[in-house]
This record gives sequence, structure tokens and C-alpha cells, in this order.
Amino acid sequence: MKQMTPRNIAHACGGTYFGPESVLDREVTSVTVDSREATPGCLYVPMRGTRADGHDFIPKAMEAGALLTLTERKEEKPAFPCIRVDSTAEAIQKIAGFYRRALGIPVVGITGSVGKTSTKEMIAAVLSRKYRVLKTAGNFNNNLGLPLTIFRLTEEDDIAVLEMGISHFGEMEKLADTAEPDTMVITNIGECHLEFLGDRDGVFRAKTECFHYMKPDGTVILNGEDDKLSRVAEVNGRKPVFYGCDPKFRVYADELRPLGLQGTACRIHVDDDAIDVTVKQPGRHMVMNALAGAAVGSLYGLTMEEIRDGIESLETLGGRLHQIETKSGYMVIDDCYNANPMSMKASCGILSGAGTRTVAILGDMGELGKDEAALHREVGESVGRLAIDEYVTVGTLSENLAEGIRSVRPSACVRSFAGVEELLPALPGLIQKGDTVLVKASHFMQFERIVKVLTEE
Repeated sequence: MKQMTPRNIAHACGGTYFGPESVLDREVTSVTVDSREATPGCLYVPMRGTRADGHDFIPKAMEAGALLTLTERKEEKPAFPCIRVDSTAEAIQKIAGFYRRALGIPVVGITGSVGKTSTKEMIAAVLSRKYRVLKTAGNFNNNLGLPLTIFRLTEEDDIAVLEMGISHFGEMEKLADTAEPDTMVITNIGECHLEFLGDRDGVFRAKTECFHYMKPDGTVILNGEDDKLSRVAEVNGRKPVFYGCDPKFRVYADELRPLGLQGTACRIHVDDDAIDVTVKQPGRHMVMNALAGAAVGSLYGLTMEEIRDGIESLETLGGRLHQIETKSGYMVIDDCYNANPMSMKASCGILSGAGTRTVAILGDMGELGKDEAALHREVGESVGRLAIDEYVTVGTLSENLAEGIRSVRPSACVRSFAGVEELLPALPGLIQKGDTVLVKASHFMQFERIVKVLTEE
């Protein structure tokens, strides 16, 4: 790993090296926080967890061939080459920042309340038509996941696409300081993590902390249809690039033609160029993700044909509007990775256009703060107006969602269950051959169990 020597690592994280001089200028081969994954020449970073302390496994990592370990423990004569730090959690972020700058590879950062992961995948798919791209894997988008993603970079990579997720003030500052994005994309400002951020204005402040840590000549790409983001006039003296479905934006889509669950056909414009594209994932929000991909692609020199090919190459992810055809003759839309008011409405909107009998299985949304009951009811009022044949609500908070549905559509078929355990035995009687079934809730509701039962043959 370029310049990742114990000498440089100690300097980067403000730690003190203990060990033989002969080790000081050897480059580590990789970085791991799991002693079971330690390999010869690696740096082991022990983390303190609720169930275990990684420091207890330092001997195991060193026996596996680790060159170096970090440690918070103050031993007089450490048995292994180590760098003593006050906090390994803070040190790993500083070391990742050093490594990112040592490589000098362009970084595209992505944040927002909804659609971070699908936008990340879209942007990576577009850029991959021209570059070797490293992207955030899974949900490795927090203060530990981001550094581990950066450590996967090599000198052979051309560009990094890094997802940045937060739930508290100050977290974005640490992420952006580590990643130092050349380009920053913000998808939207929604009602997420309100338990910690208060309201949408709080979400806006927390998300835009990233602006202060970008490269001085960096470019911000924003959803121009978001009422909060559209007010950003400049960042570090530069105007943002806005995208949306209005010709006033530099990057925009028109001639939208919904294709049901097969996606949306549209025409994408970038400055004076335009091209016809089929976004293969359903929903207007996926067109917005495609526009973000087009904006980033044009910034990094891709042709319109390359942008189109990237957009059309994208496959859906499990847990995110993933369509599963069952042998029983119905379609399951697995969207149970997470949920908030904005994404719940969008997913139900997609379901309503399926062209079949439709069933929405909806569960509690977390981290909505003191107004959580009212927000569930408001979602119910919104989705209750859609052409959905049957609603199944699961969880205590979702009782408010059911009330909202009934308030706008008293004749709606709404069935409520206390939890997943109560629902599972009743599932066979709720679904019919030919149905399209949406499964959507916050991750803590464990709705993947519902998807498993529905798709098992």
C-alpha cells in the first residue's frame, strides 16, 4: 500500500511507534479490523465492541503474519510492533485520509436522505464505461466502513465512488475529512434520522457539512428539485451543477415514458447534448439517479453514448426494489433494506403502476423522532390515495399508517398485524396468483423474513 509505512502511519494518526527500526519503513500490504482476516504484512486495527475487544486478538493477528498493530493499551514493553493511540476508531479515519491523499485518486462522494446506495451504484455503472472504479461495498458508508473502503483502493484504480451515511451532527465532517471528495453528490433532504437531527433543516445542515472538506476546486452536484438543495447558490466559490426534470437545469430529463416495472424511457440532456435512455429500474426517483450519473459522467469526460450504456447496464440490488418472480405465479418487490416517509411513498407509487392486483406489506419506519406517529399517519394518507388493492401493516407505529389509509379511503382493504411473527402464518391467505407484492419497512423490522417466506418454493 503506497506510503503506508509504520513511520507514516504513526505520523498520520498522531500515535507513538514501538518496535524495531527495521520495520519502520516497510509498507503494509492491507488493513483489517478482523483478526481472522489478518494476512502476512497487514496492519491490524483492534476495535472495541459491545461484545468483544479487538485488543484481545492482537496476538492472533500477529501470529497470522501482521506487520503492525494499533493499540490503545499502555504496555511498558509491547510484544509486537505497534502504534499506541488514544482511540483506534479515530486513528483509522486519519490513516485512511492519509492513504487517500497518498494515492491521489479522484473521489466522488455521495450522500442524501434517500437513494444513496442506488445512486452510488448508478454513478459507478456510468463511470465504469471508461474507468476502473472502486465503489463502497454494501453499507460500508459510516465512520468505520468508509476507511475500510478507502483501504481497498490500489494504484490501479482510476476513481473511487464513496457512499457517506450519517445520523448525527458532526459525523459528516469526519467522513468528508477522511474522503476529501473531488465531487460531492447530494440526492435529497428528507425526513430521516429526525430523532437526532430534529427536522429537515437539521438534516440539511448535517449533510452539507461535507462542503467544508472538499477539494478547493471540487464540484457539487445537487438534486435541483429538492427545495432545500435548490437554494445552494455556491460552494467554495463555485456554482453547483443541478439536475432534475426541468430544462432550467444543466442536466435534465424529458419525454419520460413509464414502462411499469420494466423502468422508464426518457431523454437525458447534458448542456447541448442529448440521448435516449431506458432506465431499467422503475420509478421516477431512478430517473433522478440516472441524471446524477449523467452529471458525474459528463464531469469526468464520458460521451453521451458511454453515459447511456452505463445507465442501461445497472442491475437492481437485493432489498432495494429487487423484483423476484416466484414459481407460485406472483411477483415480490423486495424493498425491505430500509424505509423512511419519502422512500415509502415512492415505493408504493411504483407498486400502484404494476398493472396487476397489488398488495403493499408495510412496516414501521425508525428514527423519526417525536413526530413518528404523525409521520406514519401522513404516509398512510398519501399511499391510501394510490391504486393499491390491499394493504398489510405490521408493527405498532404502522397502526398509524393504517389509520391514515382508512381516513382517505374508508373502503380500502387494510389488515394489521402486531409483528412479523403474527403475519407469517397468515401470508398464504393474503397473496393470490398474479399479484405484485411490495415488502417495505425499516431494517430493524426484519422484513427479509417475509421476503424469504414469499419466495421459498
